[in-house]
Amino acid sequence: MGAKSDTPEARRAVRPSHALLVIPLGLIILIMIADVFTGRSSQLGPLLIVAPAVTASFAGPRLTGLMGALAVAGQVLSAFAEGSGLTAGLEIQVIGLAVVSGFLVALRAVRDLRERQLAHTRSIAAAAQEVLIRPLPRRAGPLRIATDYIAAELDARVGGDLFAAVRADRVTRVIIGDVRGKGLPVIKDTSLLLGAFHGSAYRNLSLPHMAIHLGNAMYWNWANAADDDPEADESFVTVLLLDFPDNVGRVETISCGHPPPLLLHEGKISALDARSPGLPLGITVPSVDQYVVDTFSFVAGDVLLLYTDGVVEAASPNGTFYPLPKRMAAWDGTGGPERLVRHVHEDLLSHARGPLGDDAALIAIQRLADRTE
Repeated sequence: MGAKSDTPEARRAVRPSHALLVIPLGLIILIMIADVFTGRSSQLGPLLIVAPAVTASFAGPRLTGLMGALAVAGQVLSAFAEGSGLTAGLEIQVIGLAVVSGFLVALRAVRDLRERQLAHTRSIAAAAQEVLIRPLPRRAGPLRIATDYIAAELDARVGGDLFAAVRADRVTRVIIGDVRGKGLPVIKDTSLLLGAFHGSAYRNLSLPHMAIHLGNAMYWNWANAADDDPEADESFVTVLLLDFPDNVGRVETISCGHPPPLLLHEGKISALDARSPGLPLGITVPSVDQYVVDTFSFVAGDVLLLYTDGVVEAASPNGTFYPLPKRMAAWDGTGGPERLVRHVHEDLLSHARGPLGDDAALIAIQRLADRTE
């Protein structure tokens, strides 16, 4: 069954503000009064076309047509009020006013149709995002999780940044990554990577073997697509894989060319740099010796912030990159990971003072003292 285009969002997109109708109605009255008082020496009736023109800027075709009809009636009434009656000149003016009003109604109808189609497309994109990038659970074992996705393009819902989490054998496994490129090919690559992650997460693979599995999926996908896609040979994805055991205060990570997470421990910020970061996935056929597991302390009360390079590469108007560690340290520590994500989101947009140059994803994870499921 196809999605309905008459969605609430689509109806809101074309709903007029009836309070604004006072403007064209007032213009009709003012022009009629001025036309009558200036007499036959001035022909102000044609100015009535401004009423349906103004109405078309905020209302639908029906109200635009109604205002056009009132404008035509106002021109006729003005002529009779000033005593000129129905003349050939008046007939031409009325016909011209009616024709232009008809064009305005048609243009407004086309615009409404496009707005409904756009609203429908946005609703489909939102559904695609929910299917492709599933929202992370707010609780996973002893973890409290908050996420945020900031699209670089206005109204964009799906981009190259990705994240996911699964629970298996009392471990929470998390992935965050960034696929090179833009557009539909990136959505396909993102879908493939997340599908491989979810499909293998319950096989109890170690982190290195998980990285190999994901690397093979991406490498051979792009290798087989090289003939059809000239950019496939240059495609890659940076990934950070993390395991959070329930009963041990630590986090295990593998970095495949991804920015290091930031740890907030007892009020101090530190980057969890990988000892030997692996190559981004898809560049070469992966092998087990390419990926080294790093283990870091992650005890109750600690907060870990994961992010994509769209965050740290967001530039201000003067070209200064966003200082994420410094701005994270400015967080007052209240409100949990949800408040931290909101703090970074608002501060990042304030820093950029406009659209970001790249999509940005954020995941804040706090370890709680309560380790119950």
